[in-house]
Amino acid sequence: MLASIIWSLASPAAAFGQPGVYHFGFKKSVEGRLPSIDEEGFKDIMMKHGALFLGNTSQKELYLTFDNGYENGFTSRILDVLKEKKVPAAFFVTGHYVKEEPELLNRMVLEGHIVGNHSWSHPDMSQLSEGSIKTELDKVKTQVEVLTGQKEMKYLRPPRGIFNEKVLAASKQFGYINVFWSVAYKDWDVNAQRGSQHAYREVIKQLHPGAIILLHSVSKDNTEALGSIIDEARRQGYEFKSLDELVVSNP
Repeated sequence: MLASIIWSLASPAAAFGQPGVYHFGFKKSVEGRLPSIDEEGFKDIMMKHGALFLGNTSQKELYLTFDNGYENGFTSRILDVLKEKKVPAAFFVTGHYVKEEPELLNRMVLEGHIVGNHSWSHPDMSQLSEGSIKTELDKVKTQVEVLTGQKEMKYLRPPRGIFNEKVLAASKQFGYINVFWSVAYKDWDVNAQRGSQHAYREVIKQLHPGAIILLHSVSKDNTEALGSIIDEARRQGYEFKSLDELVVSNP
């Protein structure tokens, strides 16, 4: 099964002992204060190559994103909630998902959501050549266009949050904006679900202006909590925006 390593409170510098290779990690938001990547060792290269970690922190805006490595029976329910609540989202998909779930991909596009790139085979892209990175990304983009008609694919989430400067530079050259996250919790383990209230608490306690929220669509907890998360965020004065709106406002 495919999953993403999301965040680490320990410094992710030199992932697997390899200098310059990182697991994305961040200091989480507490009581509405902004999260930070100041101490993680990779802020400079992210800024250099235009990678996103936060949205507009002067506004109570939220950007909802999902990683879809494989389907666990919940995405249609997630899409139902998003449609009912009129919330845009971005779904980062792998080759496995593209091959197995064309109907769900079509529904994402038809209902106005963004389909982003999570690579074809979910590799550690820091270990690939630039040519192999391009192949991984092109296969997803091409097949999504064939299946859905979505001609543009400009957002990338590196598999497992593993990257180095080569990954950021090459993917930017190929037309991608790398999208990381500033709200996340351990939700990807399908054998360690802890109930919808746990998911609700973990997301709500991290909310902050400009948050890019990462959820995994394989999580039963996320699916059951999503409507309540949206309602509570709006009660607190937050507005859900599309990544496209973020990029337009922050060229």
